[in-house]
Amino acid sequence: MHKTLIVTNDFPPRPGGIQAFLHNMALRLDPDRVVVYASTWKHSAEGREATAAFDAEQPFQVVRDRTTMLLPTPRVTRRAVGLLREHGCESVWFGAAAPLGLMGPALRRAGARRIVATTHGHEAGWAQLPAARQLLRRIGEGTDTLTYLGEYTRSRIASAVTDRAAARMVQLPPGVDEKTFHPASGGDEVRARLGLTDRPVVVCVSRLVPRKGQDTLIEAMPRILAAVPDAVLLIVGGGPYEADLRALAAATGVASSVVFTGAVPWSELPAHYGAGDVFAMPCRTRRGGLDVEGLGIVYLEASATGLPVVAGDSGGAPDAVLDGETGWVVRGGEPEEAADRIAALLQDPDLRAGMGERGRAWVEEKWRWDLLADRLRELL
Repeated sequence: MHKTLIVTNDFPPRPGGIQAFLHNMALRLDPDRVVVYASTWKHSAEGREATAAFDAEQPFQVVRDRTTMLLPTPRVTRRAVGLLREHGCESVWFGAAAPLGLMGPALRRAGARRIVATTHGHEAGWAQLPAARQLLRRIGEGTDTLTYLGEYTRSRIASAVTDRAAARMVQLPPGVDEKTFHPASGGDEVRARLGLTDRPVVVCVSRLVPRKGQDTLIEAMPRILAAVPDAVLLIVGGGPYEADLRALAAATGVASSVVFTGAVPWSELPAHYGAGDVFAMPCRTRRGGLDVEGLGIVYLEASATGLPVVAGDSGGAPDAVLDGETGWVVRGGEPEEAADRIAALLQDPDLRAGMGERGRAWVEEKWRWDLLADRLRELL
């Protein structure tokens, strides 16, 4: 593999799914052949300290820009070109195609032989806006490969780029560490600590924002409780929607059957998945299609943990579920449909076990990090 310059805004310690994706991929490349050019997470003393500590632990070099948001400005482009030349990089990987991929032509002129740009959910949103579509078209022409998460994002983005660029698109989704997320991940300890040992648990692990559908789950709880009276909804994660969700649980009369953990360290997430009997996140599309789920790696992490999943139909979320095999896809924002699927799973141990086993096998077959890192190495 050529020495590669990774250019990204999305990199730890900044939290998030794209950040974890980029970091996990970078860790699986030859550290002597990787240089990361990333934005600064926070300008606060705490943020600078966390960033410095994180960067020092990496096996590859991380160069931080002074800004908290890299944009393809002349200054940032000159810095990227300088790093490419300084480190003898012949490949470039843009962690998010839009807008950083606009720097592709300048890096090509500076000596980049291979340029790969990864797309996520927001590029699918760009594809619906006239001005942004033109920028996506330029990015497609300035790179060798645009990668996509799943069929939903591929079809939207392909409609905005040239036929030539669309033909070069390759799937590169996030992966799952099947050795970290597994059925014996420590769920019993979490259930005991939260007082849930003898209760059927519906778990949702995600940032608390309206698109994810935690409100749909709360609205579904009266119907679930009518079928499974001792069921409990375990909402794992933090976010700006938490106060609204707590108020909704109280207003719906199910507060005693909803447990909020708040933000949980990444190292404890596998055990929190394992605390559930069913994983559910009925995500929905918002803002006229601009706010969609790119893929939904949480469904695959839950599958690796051996849980059946109930997913929403937003964007690429269905790409992370074998409908009827590893779980079910329901209409986002429809509490009744979500409730019926969840209740059916809670009431049928054999169905849960079968879907959980199929999901675990599917992750091992298709979604392991090592398989996906091999694909990235080939592209670079």
